[in-house]
Amino acid sequence: MLSLGLARVSEAAAMASAKLVGRGDEKAADQAAVNAMRDQLNLLDIKGTVVIGEGERDEAPMLYIGEEVGTGNGPEVDIALDPLEGTTLTAKDMPNALTVIAMAPRGTLLHAPDVYMEKLAIGPGYPENVVSLDMSPSERVKALAKAKGCEPSDITVCVLERPRHEDMIADIRSTGAAIRLITDGDVAGVIHCAEPTTGIDMYMGSGGAPEGVLAASALKCMGGQMWGQLTFRNDDERGRAAKAGITDLDKVYSRDEMVRADVIFAATGVTDGSIVRGIIREPHHLTTETILMRSKSGSVRRMTYRNPKEWVGA
Repeated sequence: MLSLGLARVSEAAAMASAKLVGRGDEKAADQAAVNAMRDQLNLLDIKGTVVIGEGERDEAPMLYIGEEVGTGNGPEVDIALDPLEGTTLTAKDMPNALTVIAMAPRGTLLHAPDVYMEKLAIGPGYPENVVSLDMSPSERVKALAKAKGCEPSDITVCVLERPRHEDMIADIRSTGAAIRLITDGDVAGVIHCAEPTTGIDMYMGSGGAPEGVLAASALKCMGGQMWGQLTFRNDDERGRAAKAGITDLDKVYSRDEMVRADVIFAATGVTDGSIVRGIIREPHHLTTETILMRSKSGSVRRMTYRNPKEWVGA
């Protein structure tokens, strides 16, 4: 029942942001999703604490880190969420905007501060640690190709398109590997590794640490390996890590160190993507597609929800 409740939370956030797809207003789209997600979360019979959210309490009025959510009458859980993963994608009606939420027993999700994380992920079916963050990008491609039994030119890597990744992109391409560049939304980028239909073998590059924990939650359900290492640009960011209880600033976290117990993960499409379809708007209905996963059972459920517009938000 909690799994279905979590799906309802992500659906509510997606439907709330539907009217703002392609309208060019990132903040309004994000706020609509935040409001709806919070309202729906507070209907769940859980004693939840937001550990990955919209930011520190002084930065976010709702769904801030440390906020208590749920009715208080249920299991104690950690909540990691991104009410709108891809605000720019939503504002511009570009692919792969999602609403994302994960839930695990209290104290089992990494309290990742709002800093960058160097990430590396591959799909299921490979030996442990076949690639690592210690390797260069080209070495990772060659090692994965050897494990897959193919040429490096048969490998496709997903990378967030940013100036900071230019050297990495050049090194990857030196092997003959292909690169799928994405403009935003690296939770979806990591998930792509575990979806055979996407054709993506590996994700690498730096992006938000909170999104790294959400991506690790999805991979724990789907299978696949992931590593993350926090990176810091200044003392303020190192202070954020200390506030989150992180003492080893150089630690490389495996997937199971970021998500240490059974986790439930839900994501609903806002715009069309390779994981789930975006919201379909009809004169009197909104239709969403949600992927709902649980690591304990390895179950992956896809749900289509056609809802009369007058009931959206009810």
